[in-house]
Amino acid sequence: MARPNRGEPPPIRITTASAGARADIASRQKRYIITMGVRTLCFAVVACLAIWHVGPGWLPWIFVVGAVFLPYIAVVMANASSTKSDGFELLDGSSQDKQLPPGTDSE
Repeated sequence: MARPNRGEPPPIRITTASAGARADIASRQKRYIITMGVRTLCFAVVACLAIWHVGPGWLPWIFVVGAVFLPYIAVVMANASSTKSDGFELLDGSSQDKQLPPGTDSE
């Protein structure tokens, strides 16, 4: 997909179709890697606090909880598919016509 030049307004979307599979997978991978990176940081902080013999308190437990629960959160976020919404509701019309009426040949 081409990006608009700076200064130009973004193109108007006329569909609610989602992005392609490749873009969806890339965004899922990015979310997973970021979340697991934060988990790795939590493990590192817990290890540093253990080495420095930080006394009992709430600070080490925050990082332990992050290290334990972030894998679940990462997997849930990676499996969540992205849904597109352009902000417009598709309303049911009052008409029961399922197709356009036949036109006239007035060329």
